[in-house]
Amino acid sequence: MPAPTLRYTLLARLLATLLSLFAAGAKPQAQPSGDTLSNRPRHGIGCDFSPAYTIHNDDFFCGHNMEGHHVNSALTWHFKYYYRFAPASRLGRLYPNTYQGVGVGFTKFDTGKELGAPVSVYVFQGAPIARLSRRLTLNYEWNFGASFHWKKHDFETNPMNDVVGSRINAYINTYFYMEVLPLPNWRLSFGVDLTHFSNGNTNFPNVGVNTVGVRFGASHTFGDEPAVPSASSLQPAKPLSLLRRIGCDVVLYGATRRRGIIIDDEPALLPGSYGIGGINVNPMYFVNKYFRAGFSLDAKYDESVNLRKYHVEGTEGEDLQFYRPPFREQVIAGFSLRAELTMPIFSVNFGVGSNFIRKGEETHGLYQILVLKTFLTPRLFLHIGYQLRDFSDPNNLMLGMGFRFGKS
Repeated sequence: MPAPTLRYTLLARLLATLLSLFAAGAKPQAQPSGDTLSNRPRHGIGCDFSPAYTIHNDDFFCGHNMEGHHVNSALTWHFKYYYRFAPASRLGRLYPNTYQGVGVGFTKFDTGKELGAPVSVYVFQGAPIARLSRRLTLNYEWNFGASFHWKKHDFETNPMNDVVGSRINAYINTYFYMEVLPLPNWRLSFGVDLTHFSNGNTNFPNVGVNTVGVRFGASHTFGDEPAVPSASSLQPAKPLSLLRRIGCDVVLYGATRRRGIIIDDEPALLPGSYGIGGINVNPMYFVNKYFRAGFSLDAKYDESVNLRKYHVEGTEGEDLQFYRPPFREQVIAGFSLRAELTMPIFSVNFGVGSNFIRKGEETHGLYQILVLKTFLTPRLFLHIGYQLRDFSDPNNLMLGMGFRFGKS
């Protein structure tokens, strides 16, 4: 079986690739004329504080730990750099209040001796959902990155921690908040955020850590903030025909995963890691500049499925062995409905589907896909996704590249 070569460094390398995009993304776009200041992006810094409740999705959080008490709370400080597009640029006119940047978060749990005090490094993007008054808006923000310095499960030194199996885990956060503009260039925010830490099944255990909390923040934008260009200043968009509203994303991806299965009515952790490779063909209809909808044909080869009936009798524990299943029993194909939030640089894609080519009970039921697309060019993008089964069981990461044909 494949060696677990990506277990601890994969997320860190992907994050480095994401962060490098901002060096190009923050550069001013040259304009033929107009106010010089309006041709530059607006840069800013911010600080957020988030006290949160740790969701009890495992006995570890309910007192089954070395300290013998419930793990209820988590505290996180965020420090962020962001920028908005130059108001005179094309993206500044289309998305005048969208912002994006990089941040770092420091989290402390009730039981740091067993979980550690992770440091998260991430990219983020946000925008208003609704303007409630001249100085008050309802906004959203997502964060995606990697978190470091976890204390992972260890049979000798950390045996009761059965929720974290890696020192490096993915960090995913969604934040809905109200924003107030009390003074020029200053913004105050308060709202609710949801956080998920997980290693994407690259190591066991992988119960994950989830929190829900409130978040308070303040940010400052440097330089003058000119008025947002009015809609009348934009050239009217030409109506698009049906065919010109359709684009198709083709994605190739791969990953590794670890597996546990039931053998002779006993749970068994399979040794080593198992390879996954897949392709998605995803036609999407361009509804407006923010939203696309469509479907996807999803196919993958997963060498960790349907192993149980090929177990070599008499092998167990670290010596557990299997005969290699036929190729056709490890190929899976499905059909999913997709929806996509489309913003500058990033798109967030969500899908729910079912497999029509499948073998064994492991591939039955619904699957869910959450994807972050990071565009390196208007058509070429980095694809980072995660697949679940029946809204609860983690399947695998989806790490690859994609290309958009048609409407971009």
